Amino acid sequence: MAGNTLLFKSNYAVSSKIEPFYKGGKVQISHDEQYIFCTCGPKVNILQIDTGKIIHSIEQDDQEDITSFSLSPDDEVLVTASRALLLKQWDWKQEKCARSWRAIHNVPVASMTFDCTSTLLATGGCDGTIKLWDVVKQYCTHNLKGSSGVVHLVEFHPDISRLQLFSSSVDCGIRIWDLRTSKCICVLESHYSAVTALAFSPDGQTLISSGRDKICSVWDLKKKAVKRTVPVYEAVEGVVLLPGTSDYSQMGVKGEGLHFVTAGSKGVLRVWDSSSARCVFTQVLPDAPALKIEEGDLDPRSLMHLLPMPRSNRLATVTAEHNILIYQMPALTVQQQFVGYNDDVLDVKFLGKDDTHIVVATNSSQLKVFELATNSCQILYGHTDTILSIDVFRKGSMFASCAKDNSLRLWKMDLKSGHVRCVAQGSGHSNAVGSVACSRLKKAFLVSGSQDCTIKVWDLPDPLPDVGCEPVLMTARLTEKAHDKDVNSVTISPNDKLLASGSQDRTAKLWSLADMSLLGVFRGHSRGVWCVQFSPVDQVLATASADGSIKIWSIQDFSCLKTFEGHDASVLKIIFVSRGTQLVSSGSDGLVKLWTIKTNECVKTFDAHQDKVWALHGGSKDDLMVTGSADSTITLWKDVTEVELAEEQAKQEDQVLKQQELSNLLHEKKYLKALGIAISLDQPHTALRVIREIRQQEDGIQELEKTLLKLRQDQKASVLRYSVVWNTNSRSCLDAQAVLQVLLTHLSPEEILQYQGTRTHLEGLIPYTERHMQRISRLLQASMFLDYMWQKMRITGGIDSVNLDDDEMDTSPQSIFIIDKQPVEMTDNPVSRHQQEDEEEDLEDSEKTEELLDEDESVSTSKSARVNGMKPNGVNRVVDGGQVSSEESEDEDDVMEITAKSCRVYTIHSPF
Repeated sequence: MAGNTLLFKSNYAVSSKIEPFYKGGKVQISHDEQYIFCTCGPKVNILQIDTGKIIHSIEQDDQEDITSFSLSPDDEVLVTASRALLLKQWDWKQEKCARSWRAIHNVPVASMTFDCTSTLLATGGCDGTIKLWDVVKQYCTHNLKGSSGVVHLVEFHPDISRLQLFSSSVDCGIRIWDLRTSKCICVLESHYSAVTALAFSPDGQTLISSGRDKICSVWDLKKKAVKRTVPVYEAVEGVVLLPGTSDYSQMGVKGEGLHFVTAGSKGVLRVWDSSSARCVFTQVLPDAPALKIEEGDLDPRSLMHLLPMPRSNRLATVTAEHNILIYQMPALTVQQQFVGYNDDVLDVKFLGKDDTHIVVATNSSQLKVFELATNSCQILYGHTDTILSIDVFRKGSMFASCAKDNSLRLWKMDLKSGHVRCVAQGSGHSNAVGSVACSRLKKAFLVSGSQDCTIKVWDLPDPLPDVGCEPVLMTARLTEKAHDKDVNSVTISPNDKLLASGSQDRTAKLWSLADMSLLGVFRGHSRGVWCVQFSPVDQVLATASADGSIKIWSIQDFSCLKTFEGHDASVLKIIFVSRGTQLVSSGSDGLVKLWTIKTNECVKTFDAHQDKVWALHGGSKDDLMVTGSADSTITLWKDVTEVELAEEQAKQEDQVLKQQELSNLLHEKKYLKALGIAISLDQPHTALRVIREIRQQEDGIQELEKTLLKLRQDQKASVLRYSVVWNTNSRSCLDAQAVLQVLLTHLSPEEILQYQGTRTHLEGLIPYTERHMQRISRLLQASMFLDYMWQKMRITGGIDSVNLDDDEMDTSPQSIFIIDKQPVEMTDNPVSRHQQEDEEEDLEDSEKTEELLDEDESVSTSKSARVNGMKPNGVNRVVDGGQVSSEESEDEDDVMEITAKSCRVYTIHSPF
């Protein structure tokens, strides 16, 4: 039974994150083909290809965006250029800046590249100039002028003996610079639009250039003339020569001439024969319908970069949606896909038997399936507009999606290979489909809710087509006009008999799935309902609303049972966890909250996102949770409640053992070890106990000095920090002062200032120390006055002097007066009367102006000795925020009262 005990969750910890690492700009692959370098605002992120993890992130200190960068051919030197007109050289493996210098360009650097020796760096600026730098000797070697406008492309000739640099600017010409003379020796003119890429043949005699004018030019560098113009019929962004060492017959390569690959606006890779100008191979894309693209917008599937990986015979492309795809040649099969930027994450669900994958809907028409182990992504095409919602069938091998294209699709994952294919699709709504729900018991049907205010029930085809076959069409079995406004959420009960819907009309409704009859309406939210969820165990429904509240409803009488308020904005998603006893919610405030239903308590708030958290889903084993936000971040959370409890229990057991060891050490008078244990436990009270034990010894001062000086530097810093706390309490201030005396006497100021927070600690010591000194001074003055009075008093009654130490005393009745030996004025003397009044006023003023500090025991003892054993009672209290209990004032009032009484008796003189 112990194993079935329900443990409430108390905390989640971030297990991993999928964050944006590329938002456009240059991409470069290291020459060992292990890393991808790409820009992301003020950072250059280094992605390890094998694991899909960001292993290094080079960031500008001034947070200025990086405009260009280049990695040397030996993979050792990384140079970045920022909008602050600075060039920085990085030891990228250590994430350290080796040096920085002014770029000399008057405007930002637009392009840069290294030569094959990794010693020369060329930078092309937006001011039309090109500068060459010797990165070894660290100086500028050339300043090349003559280009018009932004120099967006610079490339060294692969044969370093030629000492030639090729560049292109907005005039669409390709300039060849002779680095010996620093002059432009030729301008290759063929393109009518921006030149995007250059590729050199292995012998260095042929150059292929690509442009956005939809052509590629093949140049004879000896004659410096165009050999052939290849019409590509698309804006070309990248060109790569196929090496002649491999068999590319699968790609249509049959001859031995130069063949090159192009990537451009159509989103496909094509192979061209440079001699015949024919396309010999075109890549086949996954079957996907045409997208709805507004005029002037870029096709998200278009390719922006094409990068060679000759060592492994691969190619890498970068899409307009910031996805990086790696293809294996010659078949051009997709080997890996990395998503650089997700845009707004609208929904996310766990997928796979053991939650090995997640499927993500972003602000695009593509679904992304991430493998959590490697972050490698599978991009699914099918919808033609933004996907709004996803739901997964039980056991996680199938899921459904719906989108703004008024349709929904059913997807199936091959558990062995991990590949996902669309197996069914359905359409019938007249507006965007905002929510979809899958049946819970069996893979039998789907339910969709739309902005057309209707709910449709779809039966799944039986049998489902195999993966790889054409998707079959689904038809709606039932359609119901459900709400007056958009249907935001639909969910199915665990027994597949009930359906709940939430709408923008501020209501949630309960339906019978058998005939879509309305069973009841849940009214109470003041704004639209964003999410509805059935409890997995109880007959209740949870709703989340834009009014910032979560409500629990009874599905028997439709009454509101509980309301949870804590989010500062709309609550967008909710899920049940801990067998239905707890809730997790996410909101527009970027927060995720954990609630315990029974106590209405918000157990924990998690702040890991910067924008609306649209997506929230729990793992099949109830130990994982995933969230997705409009900040383009997907966060995987792990339940750490049991881990924390185990750690806390182990910590408590360790503390018990250390406390026992501490008691033994104190008993054995091994104070150094005892004090070390108290510091390791970080318990100031226990450390104070050890200090007091030491001071109570006969040679306490010497023992304390010897013990404190043997401590390590960090332990001395801790003792100094504790002393600040002890000094605020009059009970322990003497112990604090004793510790401070040892430290300040034997340690130099320089050594003490090395301790962390020393200045703050010393500043905290000064005011309380001054108060203690003032209080002791006042008490000392008062006790000295009592000494004086005691010396001037005597008991009279027929005997001139009485020995107070005599064992026997005369107890016979007599008038006893306390008089002075010396003759004094009568009590009606006005001077004496004024003196008495002045003294009483001074005492009253002293009582009024005295600071309320606790009375120290040692001071009390000293004071008691002054008044011959008359020790006032009082209990001290710790200073809190400058306010102290009035026991000390009462103690001092007792002393003042004794003094005042003595004064009154002193002024009474014998009439004789």
